[in-house]
Amino acid sequence: MSAMSERLQDYLAGRPKLTRGLEWLRGRRYRVTELSRGEGSAPLPVVIAHQRRDVFHARRVALAFEQDWPAVPPSCRETYEVVLAGSPDLVVLDLRRHNRCGCLGHRHPVVREEPFAVAHEAFGGGPVGEIDIAWQRVQAWPALPLEETALDARFFEGSRLDEFHERQSRLRLLSVFLHETNHLVNPHEPEESVRSRSVNFYREALSHYVEEACATMSFTIDRSFSRME
Repeated sequence: MSAMSERLQDYLAGRPKLTRGLEWLRGRRYRVTELSRGEGSAPLPVVIAHQRRDVFHARRVALAFEQDWPAVPPSCRETYEVVLAGSPDLVVLDLRRHNRCGCLGHRHPVVREEPFAVAHEAFGGGPVGEIDIAWQRVQAWPALPLEETALDARFFEGSRLDEFHERQSRLRLLSVFLHETNHLVNPHEPEESVRSRSVNFYREALSHYVEEACATMSFTIDRSFSRME
């Protein structure tokens, strides 16, 4: 974890007890994670703000950043090099269940999450950006209906299918995060262009995972047959 992420954790833990106690009673929780911005660049610290009941889904987002993002093809990460290079020094992700408008997420022109709304030395003196993601909406999102159905059919029922659905959920969250970060960095870029970039990222990342998973599955099956001969 980077020095800034450690400072953020110290900052959150070092606030007045009354402040943290009231926050705890309200069920508000914070998870510090980060997204790699490529070799030679400092990672992007992300604070996931969520309710106590959504701890599992906050962890899922963190896994998407820490495990799935490094595993996608380099071409997928390169697509977002410029966006991430221009992103704020810290992004606050407000993880919700729903948005009243039905949207998957939004960029926020002004930071509203209380501990990050006022500049603090823990933020390194740089700008702070904020977005929200409605995770239940993202889970129900028919991103690529026909393609996803075809990929789903390549797995048998059981643990491998469950693994596919879990990775699928995390890649969707990652795609929406990148989409809204794109809006944060380039607020005047047309929605069609931003959506095309994020959907293509999701398509390529998911297809890459399926190809690797199926290759591993085939190798395992081949080896099991060879032992029976």
